[in-house]
Amino acid sequence: MFQRTTGLLLFAVIVSAGLAAAEGKPDIGFVPTPMAAVGRMIEMAEIKPGDVVFDLGCGDGRIVVAAAKLYGVKAVGVDISAERVAESRERARAAGVESLVEIRQADIFDLDLERADVVFLYLTPRLNERLMPQLRRLKPGARIISYEFDMGAAKPVEVVRERFDQFGEQKIYKWIVPWTENAGSAWDIFTLRP
Repeated sequence: MFQRTTGLLLFAVIVSAGLAAAEGKPDIGFVPTPMAAVGRMIEMAEIKPGDVVFDLGCGDGRIVVAAAKLYGVKAVGVDISAERVAESRERARAAGVESLVEIRQADIFDLDLERADVVFLYLTPRLNERLMPQLRRLKPGARIISYEFDMGAAKPVEVVRERFDQFGEQKIYKWIVPWTENAGSAWDIFTLRP
């Protein structure tokens, strides 16, 4: 029952967010990435000195702040919500990394990502797939890390399944540009996992 209720709640958030997007508001509601997952995502990104990190739909800025704090790299968080942008900037200031962290209020689909070495995502599969043309233009070797959701036919180089909160097992996907694509999907309505 709990799992079904959670699924219905997530569906309601996605549907209402989609309606809001048509009015110039965020495509999805803000759901923070669990801090345990943030640490694992950053680890999977294999951040190196000099890397530039982007978080698309950065929410409260927890990923860009953690990356800047741990590795001393430049990090750019992007969110369309003025409230999230203000919250992210305050988090960067409180952590003492505001000189490394830039928070932009912008539509992620209008971004130039040519500087990015690492891109973090926690969006829906539909939004991830919509970003694929931009992500394909990343420099070779750039890493894309997505919490919970894949990018359709794009074949990840790594998928981690762990429990990061009380809601059960979650996934983190990693791609390295250029990625390969699956010829066809093994997903159907009768298969629980691809």
